[in-house]
Amino acid sequence: METFVTSANYAAGVVAAAFVVLLVMFYKMSPLAGRKGIPLPPGPPARWFWCNALPAVNICHTLTDMVREYGPIVSFRQGSQVIIVIGSIEAAIDIMEKEGASLVDRPRSIAAGEMLSNGMRVVLARYGDRLRRLRKAVHTHLQPKAAETYQDMQREHAMDFILDMVNDPKSHQKHAHRYAVSVILRVAYGKSAPTANTDPEIVRIRRITERFQVAIRPGAYLVDRVPLLRYLPGYGKQLYEWHNEELEFYRHQLSRDQNIAGSSFTKTLLENTEGHQLSTDEMSYLAGTLFAAGSDTASRTAVGITAIIMAAACHPLAQAKVHEELDMVIGSDRAPTFQDSSSLPQLHAFLLEALRWRPIVRIGFPHRATKDIFWQGYCIPKGAIVYGCHWTLSRDPIAFPDPDVFNPQRWLDSEGRLKDDMKFIVYGFGRRVCPGMHLANHSLYINLALLLWSFRIAQRPGAPINTHAFSDAVIAHAAPFEIELIPRMKVAKLTEMMTTNGRMD
Repeated sequence: METFVTSANYAAGVVAAAFVVLLVMFYKMSPLAGRKGIPLPPGPPARWFWCNALPAVNICHTLTDMVREYGPIVSFRQGSQVIIVIGSIEAAIDIMEKEGASLVDRPRSIAAGEMLSNGMRVVLARYGDRLRRLRKAVHTHLQPKAAETYQDMQREHAMDFILDMVNDPKSHQKHAHRYAVSVILRVAYGKSAPTANTDPEIVRIRRITERFQVAIRPGAYLVDRVPLLRYLPGYGKQLYEWHNEELEFYRHQLSRDQNIAGSSFTKTLLENTEGHQLSTDEMSYLAGTLFAAGSDTASRTAVGITAIIMAAACHPLAQAKVHEELDMVIGSDRAPTFQDSSSLPQLHAFLLEALRWRPIVRIGFPHRATKDIFWQGYCIPKGAIVYGCHWTLSRDPIAFPDPDVFNPQRWLDSEGRLKDDMKFIVYGFGRRVCPGMHLANHSLYINLALLLWSFRIAQRPGAPINTHAFSDAVIAHAAPFEIELIPRMKVAKLTEMMTTNGRMD
């Protein structure tokens, strides 16, 4: 019996020793060991099994606290995977922009990228030939010059948005959503605006985008940590069903667009199939996900308009400066146009500050380093996943002193002109910047100009706005809030101008 116990103890010791050796070997092979003796950025202490994984809840605020504790770049580890979070504007420009060629890749996304999207969603596409083909097709239709051709259409829909606000100010978030849908529906498919948010197509696309928001959230599916789960019988059945449903919807939209008059993104794709070298499913998905990205209730445009409304209601003095500028430049006999843009620095400063104050994208989409990147004595190893956390960047006290204070004047120089040396990344980084950024910027500008030309926006007495009530998602949308909408002219005159191209003759 004694011999048996001793042998058992000896065997257990051998197993334990072997386990320790494997751990040491794993550590040495892991990127955490650094390159050439150069350490990884600091980060929170490791925990057993998943080590110091990214936080699962309240992500952007937790990451901001960690940046304040550990420094402008913070490292995490999930198994052998290194994750880097960039938390200062200086580091974001040096790493995400100047080293953009090394961060053009995306990490493997099994749940959202492969099982749900079959590798065809451009925002998650890995670096390679397919990404180049998809990006080329998108940029051809959404580059700055091409985006300018939509300005008249965007202004028309923005005027409809003002009329919606006049008739039903309580539903301002729904109106912002309808505007975003109207614009992207015209751009993607050449279709007219939906009659309501209950339109069957809109309901269906909303369901698709809500599913994507679930799948893309870090840590949402264990298969992204344990890839072998994908091959278990029955695992991911729901994701595959979702994929088949959205692909069928996108195929149907593409086939219908062949019979629609006028220009659109899908019509351009169909007329240049040889040049773009995209399959029918790739074209269907590219157009469909463009539509989905622009029409979701959490879309950048709709969320941006909501942030503008919230900022105006909560900061009346800043709003008043924009009113003063609009009165001086525009007057009351005509509504703002895109030609007025260069004469409205206060308005642009307000817009920039609203997007910094409440960023549209909170966490940012992940990048993958394709080579070692060195920054201020630290190594971001090849294969690391890199996030530029927009919320944390917006709270950088060096780039934005008193970051929690809403101060549009920070964007203007002593002569009242927009500064050209300040930057806040709204639409992503480097070569993976959002291809629809020019279209989105035009929408945000014209909606802000028309809104503050038409109304004074205030908080409702007894209904203070909770400016921190946003969803904890990649693209965060505000919880419902009420506003007081005070027309700056007689409602009859405002209504007439919004139905006669914005001019009193």
